[in-house]
Amino acid sequence: MANSTGLQFTVKVGALEAGTFAVVDFRLDEGLNRPFSLSLSLASALPDVDFGAVLDQPCELMIWYEGELKRRVSGIISGFTQGDTGFRRTRYQIEVRPALWRLGLRTNARIFQAQKPEAIIGALLEEAGITDYAFALRNEHAVREYCVQYRESDLAFITRLAAEEGMYFFHEYEEGKHRVVFADDAGALTKGPELFFNLATQGLSEGEYVRRFHYAERVSTAEVELKDYSFKTPAYGLSHKKMSGELAHQRESYQHYDYPGRYKQDPSGKAFSGYRLDALRSGAVTSEGESNCAGLMPGNTFTLTEHPNATLNAVWQTVSVTHVGQQPQALEEESGGEPTTMSNSFAVVKGTTTWRAAMPYKPMVDGPQIATVVGPTGEEIYCDQYGRVKLQFPWDRYGASNDQSSCWVRVSQGWAGGQYGMIAIPRIGHEVIVSFLEGDPDQPIVTGRTFHATNPSPYPLPANKTRTVLRTKTHQGEGFNELRFEDQAGQEEIYLHGQKDLKALVENDVVWHIKHDAHTEIDNERVTRVKANDHLTVENEKRDHVKGALSLTVDASMHQKLGQA
Repeated sequence: MANSTGLQFTVKVGALEAGTFAVVDFRLDEGLNRPFSLSLSLASALPDVDFGAVLDQPCELMIWYEGELKRRVSGIISGFTQGDTGFRRTRYQIEVRPALWRLGLRTNARIFQAQKPEAIIGALLEEAGITDYAFALRNEHAVREYCVQYRESDLAFITRLAAEEGMYFFHEYEEGKHRVVFADDAGALTKGPELFFNLATQGLSEGEYVRRFHYAERVSTAEVELKDYSFKTPAYGLSHKKMSGELAHQRESYQHYDYPGRYKQDPSGKAFSGYRLDALRSGAVTSEGESNCAGLMPGNTFTLTEHPNATLNAVWQTVSVTHVGQQPQALEEESGGEPTTMSNSFAVVKGTTTWRAAMPYKPMVDGPQIATVVGPTGEEIYCDQYGRVKLQFPWDRYGASNDQSSCWVRVSQGWAGGQYGMIAIPRIGHEVIVSFLEGDPDQPIVTGRTFHATNPSPYPLPANKTRTVLRTKTHQGEGFNELRFEDQAGQEEIYLHGQKDLKALVENDVVWHIKHDAHTEIDNERVTRVKANDHLTVENEKRDHVKGALSLTVDASMHQKLGQA
């Protein structure tokens, strides 16, 4: 293949022979925190390439100069198109994405508990068969007590979780494979080439250089303040601020305030406010340009030299880059004699700046949900010191309906004060209504309870629709306590049932006014003690019937007055 520039592009597709395809042109789009996209226009002598031998198979593009490998990009083929057939060649189009892209095809809803974010990300990658990944982290990331992937793809969830934790990802390439790397600091980036600034448009014979470099500064957020709330420390503000240290060319009054900050402890709040500020200022100081360096890629830096503005001769990190290559010789007699060329356009930030992604959309729960109270085997009531319970959501395919199915979830009560109010702990097997604070799937709260087919109401309905009932169930036994109100006209009644004892303490008076009869039946003893006086007035007859012995002891005097014998 004739080539006066010394450039050559080759491609290897799956298990097909190396010469099956010739590269006509390509476009490679790469960026931090997103899967790369490689589009290849190919030519082949075969007019009937088997799609099964191409789709979802590995693909590797290699860029050569004077026989030396300058760059390789490998991934999996996500799309394959057969085009026109010419004199001796058939045109094909291939779309290549990293293995990470496959996670965008997997949508799920699941719960992760008591895991660090990197452990959650690693678990999802390995479930998708991706074992070639790495974490280049400089910061400590706290354990997430409760983290929900809610109706989003694995890729969207990983991208969101990484952004929330101030992480971003990029790809590294080796022969026949690629690795996804997660980083959280500019210090984790790989040092790249030194590129001189050259306005001329020349080939690689002059070396790798930058031919356009535009520097820009923009007024941006100066300070971030995040605030949140924890019921464990209700009086504490949980507020954290972070001010940028690079405000020489703008005012300091541009504050970004947000609530909730989505943290419950100070270390996370401090870190999250810093991550948010970095993300909001990612476009404050940027540069964009063009070069002929195939080695420019996200996750790497390069050093610019020989720019007339000496302050720009510094280390820069690549945020995004688009490589474009043309190799008309692949079409042989149809090429028109044009040379092989390659160039790129890029966007960069300062090498000392830690770039962070903007916060992506977090799925919200659109309204209340139904869940079932769960707990360990053998328990009927399972709660913690705050009255929180564990839940099993119908959408959670991984939960085992036990005490590991969810985090501890708070329960709304009818009245809650400082050691006063109402308390009724939902029991294992009960169906509850769950709302989510701010719509956040990570923050469930029980706001209601419901009966269903296997947990019916205390009395059959609608036959007993006039009854208002408070009935409990004996714990670890048979029986119940009940307070019932009957509101049917002519049958109004208040009914009280105690499975064992009834105890009452009245700090002052008790007044009973019974406008009709009163009947008392005691199956065993009655003991009454009056510490002061006892007065009884019967305005009509009084009859006492003692079937056994009657004993009366009067320690002082006794007076009897009979109206008649």
